Amino acid sequence: MLRSTTTRSLLKSFTKVPASRSGYHTASAKLKNVSPLRQLNIKRPQVSLPNSRPTTISLLYATKSGPPFDKINSKVEEKIAGTSLTPHPEEVSGGSSVRHVFEGGPNKNDDADMMGGIKADIKTIQETFSLSGVPRESLYLGLAGVIPYAVTSLSTVFLAYDINHAQSTGSGILFSPETAHQLLDLVTPIQIGYGAVIISFLGAIHWGLEYAGYGGYHSYRRYMYGVIAPAVAWPTMFMPVEYALITQFLAFNFMYFADARATVRGWFPEWYSVYRFVLTFLVGASIVISLVGRGQIVKHDSSLKSPVDFVKQDRDAQWEALEREEKERRQALAAADDEEDDEEEKKDDDSEDGEEENDDDSKESKKGGDEKKDAKK
Repeated sequence: MLRSTTTRSLLKSFTKVPASRSGYHTASAKLKNVSPLRQLNIKRPQVSLPNSRPTTISLLYATKSGPPFDKINSKVEEKIAGTSLTPHPEEVSGGSSVRHVFEGGPNKNDDADMMGGIKADIKTIQETFSLSGVPRESLYLGLAGVIPYAVTSLSTVFLAYDINHAQSTGSGILFSPETAHQLLDLVTPIQIGYGAVIISFLGAIHWGLEYAGYGGYHSYRRYMYGVIAPAVAWPTMFMPVEYALITQFLAFNFMYFADARATVRGWFPEWYSVYRFVLTFLVGASIVISLVGRGQIVKHDSSLKSPVDFVKQDRDAQWEALEREEKERRQALAAADDEEDDEEEKKDDDSEDGEEENDDDSKESKKGGDEKKDAKK
């Protein structure tokens, strides 16, 4: 019965089962034979534990492994064992065998470790701000785009210094206070308008990469940056100067944060986040310099003069001049009236004197006539 064809096939299948799982048993046996790894930071010699099973798998690491086990030098050990220790009781004290927490004196090893740490930090900073992966065209055009910000910021600082110098000494270095205010009112709108254009451009880059399909298509998740950027940038044209600069500073930082996240997600090239960080740092520094310069002007001049203020000032000066002329004219008319009154009084006095003389003459003539009449009689 057991010798039939059916039983023979079953027996053959049972005999093949362990053969088919032999690979699994050999692999598990190899993994069991792996010796425990030695830590790399331990430099003391270690004695390997006896293991009856041979090591069949070797693991490779990207980092450098430590030195091999030190071999015991029997000759040196015998020499050290043969030397006798010489006692020095005069050098033993209560604190000689104590290791203080704060030890004095420089240690060359500590200095070397400190310099090595500083060099490593400098290398990390260089790698962080490295622009080697940025295309030359993008790098040159991006740095050229920062030049208007740098020029307007430096101009703001110089004009502020010139205005302060004029207020303290009475005369500016190159310009009068009025001219410096007018130039400052021209430079500031240029900086704010240019910032609005650049922020809108940064938002449009997201639209361009979405059209190109770089990093996949993300629809409104990507389009929203191109809408938010101009919606925040262009209203700053109608804000006061300080509020406009602060708003644009926050907008530049927000766009950098968005671009950095997009770079991590793969929506931008790998070099774009570092590239944007450097440019945002330069632009942000320029805006801060402009705010500091204008703050120095506000410290001396509570209200910055605008062209409307100059027009009002000229109009007030004209009114003052007209009032002065009117007062002088009235004073002249009053003086002329006084002179006329004096002349009339003099004429009246003269006429009264003449009448009195005529009366006296008439009286004298009457007396003379009476006397003649008396003589004839």
